[in-house]
Amino acid sequence: MEKLTQQEETAMLAIWKVGKGFVKDFLEAHPAPVPPYTTLASTIKNLEKKGFLESRKMGNVYEYTPSIEEAAYKQKFMNGFVKDYFENSYKELVSFFAKEKKISPDELKEIINMIEKGK
Repeated sequence: MEKLTQQEETAMLAIWKVGKGFVKDFLEAHPAPVPPYTTLASTIKNLEKKGFLESRKMGNVYEYTPSIEEAAYKQKFMNGFVKDYFENSYKELVSFFAKEKKISPDELKEIINMIEKGK
């Protein structure tokens, strides 16, 4: 599985949100700024070539279905992100956000509770 461009990731987030659908469906779920129809259609074709989507022709339009789950994509690239930027340490990742004041003490407590419940 290859890393997607920012444009492709944004498109995939809209596609994962919708599930199965047509380009117009994904346009409606796409966050602002919404690209032109033709731009999104081209991005979707690229995602299909990369194996992220499957298509089925229905009349003169295509219906697309994700062939890779959002969780699988996130897991693969989060692991690489943590490895490359945080010495393969999730503790370093959380410490970074705490030092930058991007995570509150309440959020940290919530994370701790989730970890303890997962034991």
